[in-house]
Amino acid sequence: MLLEALSAAILGLALAWAAAHRLPHRLPAPLLVLPTGIAGALFGAFVTHTALGAGGFTLVLLGAATLSAASLSLLLRPAGRLRRSSVTA
Repeated sequence: MLLEALSAAILGLALAWAAAHRLPHRLPAPLLVLPTGIAGALFGAFVTHTALGAGGFTLVLLGAATLSAASLSLLLRPAGRLRRSSVTA
């Protein structure tokens, strides 16, 4: 279980680092992005391990990567400015 948690944290850090370097204009400061990726991966590993048991190390890491990516996607800002058309009558 300790190996799963350590692997999930490293995986979450790697995903967050990649997202922070690929999309710096759409994400907040890396000081927020990196811990979010790690926390999402650890929570994903916990949920997957709880659901599946101790049998699937690869599946636990897959669950960690999925929840880490989902939590990082919540930090994304829109790419362009929002355009609102004002209708004047």
